[in-house]
Amino acid sequence: MEELAALAAAAAAQFVGLAVSDGWESAKGRLAGFFGRRGEGADPAGAGEAGAVTEGAAGPAELAVVAELTEGGRDAWRDGLLRVLLERPGAEAELRTLLGELGGPGGTGGQPPVVVNSGAQYGLYQGAVIHGGVNYHVSEPEAAEVPDEIPALRTRFHNRTAELAAIDGLIPEDADHVGVLLLGGTPGVGKTATATRWAHRSRPRFPDGQLYVDFAALRGPSGGADVSAAVGMCLRSLGVGEDYLPHSLAERTRLYQKRSQGRRMLLMLDDVSDPAQVRALMPQGAGSALVVTSSSARLTELFADGAVPLDLEPLDTAGALLILADRCGERVIAAEPEAAERLVALCGGLPVALHIVAARLLTTRRLTLAGLAGELADETRRLTAMSLRGERTVSVSAVFDSAYRQLEPAEARLYRLLGRLPGRTFDAATAAAAAELDARETEELLDVLQDARLLEYEPAGPAGQGRYHLHDLVRLHARERAAAEEGPEEGAAAHRNLVERVARHYVVRVGHADRAVRAERLRIADFDPGPEPSPFPGGADGRAQALEWLEAERAGIVALLREASALGLRTPVWQLAEGFTALFLYRRHLGDWRESLELGAAAAAEDLVPAAEARLRSMLSRPLMDLGELGRARAELNKAVACAEVAGRTVLRASVMEFLGRYLDRVEPARAIEAYERSLALNTEAGEARGAAIALLFLGCAQDAAGDPAGALETLTRAREAFLAGAEPDRRMAARAAIALGRAHDRLGESARAVAVLRQAVRVLAGQGAAHYEAEALLALADIAQRPGGDRTDLAADLTRALEIHEAGGSPLAESLRERLRALEP
Repeated sequence: MEELAALAAAAAAQFVGLAVSDGWESAKGRLAGFFGRRGEGADPAGAGEAGAVTEGAAGPAELAVVAELTEGGRDAWRDGLLRVLLERPGAEAELRTLLGELGGPGGTGGQPPVVVNSGAQYGLYQGAVIHGGVNYHVSEPEAAEVPDEIPALRTRFHNRTAELAAIDGLIPEDADHVGVLLLGGTPGVGKTATATRWAHRSRPRFPDGQLYVDFAALRGPSGGADVSAAVGMCLRSLGVGEDYLPHSLAERTRLYQKRSQGRRMLLMLDDVSDPAQVRALMPQGAGSALVVTSSSARLTELFADGAVPLDLEPLDTAGALLILADRCGERVIAAEPEAAERLVALCGGLPVALHIVAARLLTTRRLTLAGLAGELADETRRLTAMSLRGERTVSVSAVFDSAYRQLEPAEARLYRLLGRLPGRTFDAATAAAAAELDARETEELLDVLQDARLLEYEPAGPAGQGRYHLHDLVRLHARERAAAEEGPEEGAAAHRNLVERVARHYVVRVGHADRAVRAERLRIADFDPGPEPSPFPGGADGRAQALEWLEAERAGIVALLREASALGLRTPVWQLAEGFTALFLYRRHLGDWRESLELGAAAAAEDLVPAAEARLRSMLSRPLMDLGELGRARAELNKAVACAEVAGRTVLRASVMEFLGRYLDRVEPARAIEAYERSLALNTEAGEARGAAIALLFLGCAQDAAGDPAGALETLTRAREAFLAGAEPDRRMAARAAIALGRAHDRLGESARAVAVLRQAVRVLAGQGAAHYEAEALLALADIAQRPGGDRTDLAADLTRALEIHEAGGSPLAESLRERLRALEP
């Protein structure tokens, strides 16, 4: 019995090895024949004329037995063979002969040879004659070494405490399944380091080892990685000898699944680019985990298989300074703290950039934090400065190149175009205009770039639209790729065409927004909306959405105006500047308002459109006056009056007279009345009811300032009624008239009436989003409250809100308002 058990064990070891070899297909029939033979009539020696075991009854049932034993592994083979040896006479001799015929390196399965008698080794029988009465001792293999392959971190690990805790939650210690985590984020954000750190501190959770595959090292020139090689690496780590590795990927994957059964292990796959790379290496042992780092857009389909995502964000300033101080020394950072903060800001929170600039500081003794920050401040040189030269180039660009090479041509083209956009944020419609694609195709490409972590998405956008942006270093890389793949002349022409396309897009979209804010405003530009309907609904909702969209696009439109002006695109510049003013009449961003109108007025002058120049220069006087630049405001108004006379449009002349009156209110109040009366007459002549109402409003204000509050009340009441008349009442302008009425009531000694009117104006203007005029009403209320006997109940709150508004708009009045608030402190 003991001898038969040893023989069965040795044979089981050989057959397990055969199952993963090239000879398995031919061996299966021989083994099925062995199990199909019958004791009756069989050759007692179990051999034919040549001493070989005959095939026997190798039918479907016997083949099924072999398949079942193969699936069960070594123990199943041993038990099945021992059963046959005990039940069938002659089976022992048959099995010995069969072992000799199937022996050799290809069939050993990596098992030890059988030791016979005094220890002479005859291999796995190798056809030798085995005499009865001997003892068989099967040498047990030494315990396999538990793999521990995840590389050590080469620098101290900082930050990511919350992310490490999140991974613990996503891959719980008591899991009864295989946890699969996809760790994503912008290239260079520290995915590999974070996964490595988590793996190191989680070793006790995976007693059967930790395997590691770097797909970047397996990736060929075409961008694809050798999945079969990756599976082979893992099989070797799990104890499969080189001679017994299957040749095909399917067989290797099958063997890997068997080898990982019953094991609790961690597998880390770094820089994965394709779902097949993950699926082929999915471990089978409950409690195992698979951690994947990737910047690929093509792994999202794994979420349907149960994978969970975790994206890493760039480091904040404090976290980035920790890395820089660790690499360069805390004393270096303490010596130049402001330069250190500028440097980490220019690195955009990407650890890869921080490590490279730290290495530059360490290896170039003449370089200081301030000097390197100054070098990186130049966008055209920033990526070049973030590189180290040696036997191999280490650079931030190389990290982004890895993700870029995985893009399809259409995706790569859009990536390069987005890098050329003047603005930092944009919506899908702007991207579509840049690429000359329809909305659906553009959104699909944007999804790919987002999945590739080359593009960030902000879902809570204005007017129900999400917004996108490129990380600053990614944007520079996209421009770098565009420059590298286009010649200088071709690149310059492509850039001009892109800016022109985007400018035309904004002219239409801003035109829609301008009309949603106030349809009947005077405009010079001929608005051509094209086939696209307005994206903004009518009424108050449309006005609110249009203002929010303009606010979100503000920085991008200003950047576009600069770029288009530099490229000499005159017509879209002045058209865009005119429509863009709709935002600033409600949200007084004085610096941007002034710059946009300056660029627009210059473009209109170069384009020889005097009506547009008159309109833009007269509007430019408004932010200039609010910024205290009264001399420049008068110069612009003088040019506007001259251009309006040349243009010969009555309504335009009336509008310029109104702006002139606003200026004269500040410097020559007595002459302001004359200007407003002239504006009123011209508007009436042109049949411009709204223009006439505006002229009445400012005429009433001038009358009040000139010491005629009673006459002002009459004029201002007419103005307020005119604004509220018609199919689309202008409640914002009516509330502005109410502010003036409140002041007139106050001058007549009707303070209670004045407070009531002003408080109502505050409520209306706050609801209209007209913050500047809301602040004006609040300050009028504060002035009344601070007089002797005034009610100071709401004084501090009114001044605080007014200060918030003026600070947000960059107003020079902010400091005086802070002084007024400080004076209220006990």
